[in-house]
Amino acid sequence: MIFRRSSSRGFSLIEVLVTFIVLSVGLLGLAALHANGLKNNQSAYWRSQATILAYGIIDAMRSNRDAARNGDYNIAITDAIPTGDSLVDTDVATWLNGLATLPIGDGAIDCDTGTAICTVDVLWDDSMGEGGGDAQQFRVVTQL
Repeated sequence: MIFRRSSSRGFSLIEVLVTFIVLSVGLLGLAALHANGLKNNQSAYWRSQATILAYGIIDAMRSNRDAARNGDYNIAITDAIPTGDSLVDTDVATWLNGLATLPIGDGAIDCDTGTAICTVDVLWDDSMGEGGGDAQQFRVVTQL
């Protein structure tokens, strides 16, 4: 048998550089995909927290229906955290402290004394979400 020796003896420098560039672009794309997933995951977490907090205060108002129908739970966006010892003050203070876990989180409650229809608003800054720093709002309207 006669063996021929091949004229190629390994990879050329150009082949190595092209491989390195393709691999680098792929890894950069993977990093961008991962960062985008983290951003959207954080935004979804804040939206879930806002939903849980809004329904939590509605449940508290339903357990103290007479006070809610009288408008005792009503609070505006910029109002301070109540410091009283009543059930209403404790419920609202707990709710507002929970909203503080959201980025720039705040909320409002408005119950119409005539119809017992209550509107709960939760606001936060979703700077990591798709809005790019836009304020987000979650609103629930319910009848007690």
